[in-house]
Amino acid sequence: MTVSTAIARLNAADPDFARHLDHLLSWESVSDDAVNQRVLDIIKAVRERGDAALVEFTQRFDGVDAKTIDDLILGRERLELALTRITPVQREALEKAANRVRMYHERQKQDSWQYTEADGTVLGQKVTPLDRAGLYVPGGKASYPSSVLMNAIPAKVAGVTEVVMVVPTPRGEVNELVLAAACIAGVDRVFTVGGAQAVAALAYGTESVPQVDKIVGPGNIYVATAKRHVFGQVGIDMIAGPSEILVVCDGQTDPDWIAMDLFSQAEHDEDAQAILVSPDAAFLDRVAASIDKLLPTMERAEIIEKSINGRGALIQVRDMQQAMDVANRIAPEHLELSVADPQAWLPQIRHAGAIFMGRHTSEALGDYCAGPNHVLPTSGTARFSSPLGVYDFQKRSSIIYCSEQGASELGHTASVLARGESLTAHARSAEYRILTQDKGN
Repeated sequence: MTVSTAIARLNAADPDFARHLDHLLSWESVSDDAVNQRVLDIIKAVRERGDAALVEFTQRFDGVDAKTIDDLILGRERLELALTRITPVQREALEKAANRVRMYHERQKQDSWQYTEADGTVLGQKVTPLDRAGLYVPGGKASYPSSVLMNAIPAKVAGVTEVVMVVPTPRGEVNELVLAAACIAGVDRVFTVGGAQAVAALAYGTESVPQVDKIVGPGNIYVATAKRHVFGQVGIDMIAGPSEILVVCDGQTDPDWIAMDLFSQAEHDEDAQAILVSPDAAFLDRVAASIDKLLPTMERAEIIEKSINGRGALIQVRDMQQAMDVANRIAPEHLELSVADPQAWLPQIRHAGAIFMGRHTSEALGDYCAGPNHVLPTSGTARFSSPLGVYDFQKRSSIIYCSEQGASELGHTASVLARGESLTAHARSAEYRILTQDKGN
């Protein structure tokens, strides 16, 4: 197999740099009309025929010989069996990662709060976990037990009563690591269903699949399109684009390390994006040489090659300050600050899903076991979005209790504003509660 790279080289000093960067970053995650219509038809069928539609679609799309919905349900005992089928080393790694993820997310828990004003009025916020969350997990060979941990554990830490997992098993192919991760993460129910039909089942419920409040987890274009359509009926985490990494380096890190960090995201798929920014032109040359040297040694070399050639880049900047400006412009999913003093530059970073500090902190550690969540905003959405966390599985309700005196005082203000909006019933509702001695004020 012959592989070669022609990774793009950009220079921030060029007059048309902004245009070239915009072109490099552009990504359209929209479904075509055929995919969209097919997904709508699947959702309609699941809503109308429930379990029967799930069985039919699973037979057709996954090649699974399922006669009834019971053939698509895995009990807790099956998850526990998976723990015994993986190797002791794998189990130890899963449990260590799970403990670290759980410990990190415990710190995200929000508590309810209240305060009392001088007149006895009480204001506050009540934090309540969702009743039920749905977790979509890709199945077959493209299986990610780490995603099970990252999605299920924050839900359980938040206090979600029931976590329901859907995972396709194409041609009956079951991934024991995924089931073991589900066991460790505390998943309550598992259905071996995938695709848009699984999303529809979670959103609307069937005779067997319970309706959930929120659906999280990655999937293909059919899953993403279905999540778009059911949003509003249920909450969703995000519509994720291809994986991304941006490495900012001062030129002093081993170029082989940087090349492999770029590969770590490029190997996800051909549309993944890996970018290196540095003020050191000679270092960019050394990394380019490392890329060419190491690429033929990679198991997923063809995928990496297409990703690097299609959407990768080595960007030269004037100095580290301009590197920070470019990083904020890109707003990457993963940002590595491979520099001597990352803490000094951290205040400069405004937009990034996850920030990996220092030369020894590879992005791969965050994917599996560092602790923070690896479900991150992509395609520049880090400008306004955050990593998945406990807060995604909690709701906040406002608390308002007015004392007699407080209702009277607030009634004057509410009355003026309501009448200004010509909402007389609002005004009179507030005015009824104004104390007699206050009415002349």
